Parts: sequence; C-alpha cells; structure tokens
Amino acid sequence: MQRREFLKLTAVCGMLAHAGRGIAGSAEDPQRALIAAAWRGPNPTDTYHAGVLVADWARKKLEIAYSVPLPTRPHGLTPEADGSLLVVGVRPGTWLMRIAPDGQVASQLTMENEASVLLNGHVAIGQGGDVVYTTETDFSSGHGKIGVRDRVTFKKLDEWESGGKEPHQLLIDDRGRLVVANGGIARTRTDQKYDLARMDSSLTRLDERSGKILQQWTAGDSRLSLRHLAWSEAPDGTRRLGIAMQAEHDSAEQRRMAPILAVLEGDELRIPSRSGEGVGYAGDLAAAYNGGFVLSSNQVGRALLWHPGAPEKLVPVVELPESYAMAEWHGPKPGGGVLVSTALGMVRWHPTAKPIFLAWPKPMALDNHWTLMQES
Repeated sequence: MQRREFLKLTAVCGMLAHAGRGIAGSAEDPQRALIAAAWRGPNPTDTYHAGVLVADWARKKLEIAYSVPLPTRPHGLTPEADGSLLVVGVRPGTWLMRIAPDGQVASQLTMENEASVLLNGHVAIGQGGDVVYTTETDFSSGHGKIGVRDRVTFKKLDEWESGGKEPHQLLIDDRGRLVVANGGIARTRTDQKYDLARMDSSLTRLDERSGKILQQWTAGDSRLSLRHLAWSEAPDGTRRLGIAMQAEHDSAEQRRMAPILAVLEGDELRIPSRSGEGVGYAGDLAAAYNGGFVLSSNQVGRALLWHPGAPEKLVPVVELPESYAMAEWHGPKPGGGVLVSTALGMVRWHPTAKPIFLAWPKPMALDNHWTLMQES
C-alpha cells in the first residue's frame, strides 16, 4: 500500500474515533475469513476465475484456497448452505455454475449466445431452498424476466415478468418475496447501450409463488440505473434495503453530481444523500455500521459510508485505486465493518477495530462483487 493512501485510511478512522465511534482491537476479533471472489489476471485478456480467498488477519496474509477457470466474465456469487458457491456469467450471461466446497465444478448450465433469453449476472435462492431465481433479458421483446429454476439441476420451471428492463440484482425479503432492481438500460447482445432517453429503471417486489408484481418504485430520475442491493439491520431492528445506482445522463457534469444511493425503508423509497462524493457511480455496496451501508465508487477510488444518523452525508472510509467489491465483515460487533477490494489488495474496515491491509497473493483484478462465507 502506498504510504499516502494508508494515511488517508487511518485519518478517516481517527475522525470516526473523535466522533464517538472508537477504534480498538478486541480479543474477540475473528482470526480468519473465507471470502468467495471472482477475478482475472492483471491484463484484460487474462482468464477469469472464481474461488475462495483465505484472509489470515494474524499473519497479515491473503491466500487462494481454490480457483476455478471460467468461460467468460463472472459477476454475482451466492453461497449455498453446504458451502457450495453459485457463480453466474454476465454480458453475455450464458452460464450458471455450482462450485463444490472442494473447488470442483459440481454442475453447470450453459446457454447459446444466440438464445432469446440470457442471464443478467445475479441469482437468489428461494426461502424454501428448492428454487433459484435468475435475472434475465428477453432479447426478442426487450422485457426483463425472472427465471424460476430448480436449485439442483438449474432447469427452468417458470418465467415471470420483472416489471421493467434489464433486471440486474435480486434479493429475498424477510417474507420470502423477491425484490428486484431493474437497471432499465437497453443493451445489444454485444453489451452496447442504446436508447438511454427511454430508460426504465425501477425497484419491484414480486410474490414468490406467482411472480405477481406487488409493489413498484422509481427513483424520480429516469437516468438513474438501480443496480445492486444489500439488506442492513439497525440495532433497534429497523431493516433497510440499500440500492446502489449508476448515472446514465448525457452530460458528464450531471453524471458526476448524481446520487449513488437509494434506501427502501418500509414501503418508502428515498434518496437520502445528494452528495457528489461518488461521482454518480456505485459499483457495489454492503451493510455496515448500525444500519448503514458502505458503497464503492471505483471511478474515483473511494468506499463511502452512509449512516442513518447523518443521512445527508457520504463519508469516505477507504481511498485507494479501484475500490470496488464490497463484503460485510462482522468483526467484534456484527454488522459494523466491510471488506473492500482495491487495485493493491484488500482493506478491512470497521468502526471499532483497527484497519488492516492485505496484499493480493498474486497480480489479480477483482470483478465488482465478493462475499464473506465464513469467519473463525
């Protein structure tokens, strides 16, 4: 890590300490973390891989437990109860893979590039554990679809309307219903955006049995693409859904000043902060400190904390090049910290624990998602 950037990181931690969010180590800190990740080598033409990284905090070392070569660019990673990992391709989304805990490919769905319906990069496992939901685009109609698939075989059992264009990420709420971020961007098969003046981005809630659209929200600005989702729960039990947004305005100035976070609390969708710290682009987000979120804006190398106690602000907590993939890190107090991937390595940030930096085990560039699988 460059000394200047580490000083930025430690300065932020000091600021939080003065604000009453003290930084202190703990004898109860986990010593080891397993993180599911997707990456390629340092060159754009290098092969993509998915696998599990082992972070050893005591030894200050990051290692690769296993890695699996992938056909094309990966995107969403979803752990299963038995330790397996679901990985899905994106643009073109022609494959869905299950990797067993021993690092072997257990099953794979492969689609033709010319298929009328292709995957959009994320999956969610149904509350009952028997189905997996996939976000998809029907290129013949331009409509967004939700595929309902057998969790074991990936066979499609049903197909629902997503309620908009380009559904991207979806999550399950506490009642088992689907919450879907429709990105709203029309794309060609070669991933070219077009007709942005007619963007149709929204958040929808679907019935988990019938696919019926129960509720739908928009951000109030058609050029804000709602893309990535995370649940965060405050100590008082208040549950919020964070939605990371990416601006698609024609004007560079409008994009730079656009908000990057929407929050669904109860049945109200709002944009709490108009801060320009994220320059209109959030690559990923994760739950953090007391019901808040941390968002990455890799275009300016920042990870930004949003907290409901100061909803108008986005506070930089990490400033390193290519701050991108985000994962919740429980640390000494659950729900407080995050793991942030950067160009140089991983940063562990928590408001009540010392920051730690671990260099990559070899030259590698992460995709914009990873997820914590286990701590010990």
